[in-house]
Amino acid sequence: MGALDHISDMFDCTGGHSKSHKKRKQLQTVEIKIKMDCEGCERKVRRSVEGMKGVTSIEVSAKQSKLTVVGYVDPKKVLARVAHRTGKKVEIWPYVPYDVVAHPYAPGVYDKKAPAGYVRKVDDPQVSNLARASSAEVRYTTAFSDENPTACVVM
Repeated sequence: MGALDHISDMFDCTGGHSKSHKKRKQLQTVEIKIKMDCEGCERKVRRSVEGMKGVTSIEVSAKQSKLTVVGYVDPKKVLARVAHRTGKKVEIWPYVPYDVVAHPYAPGVYDKKAPAGYVRKVDDPQVSNLARASSAEVRYTTAFSDENPTACVVM
């Protein structure tokens, strides 16, 4: 707290009841996975968040079963409102683009139900350490590599 803030608090005429400043929400993109079978489902999902305070744009993709809401909103409130208004099972979008993951076909990452080009987002350290070669393994594999000019000629 600076000197000016301290002096301003000393000469405050409100009797110690200062206005509570609401913390402004940040602009967020909330991605939700929700199953949509037809155009009616798509419309129902869109209308569930249309009137929500703080929403600036809505994008519905029935093919990917994905709802994207952009605005000054709380992700938990958006999730709860969509679940309540539609009566469908909803969850935060669990997928990331295929290119982001080091091992997209590792168990627990690859998901048959994921849209094309996406894999399941996993923060499990076992999956991230999967297939990391140790220095000994690297030495042995490069010793017999065709790209190594000093490789073993026995092959």
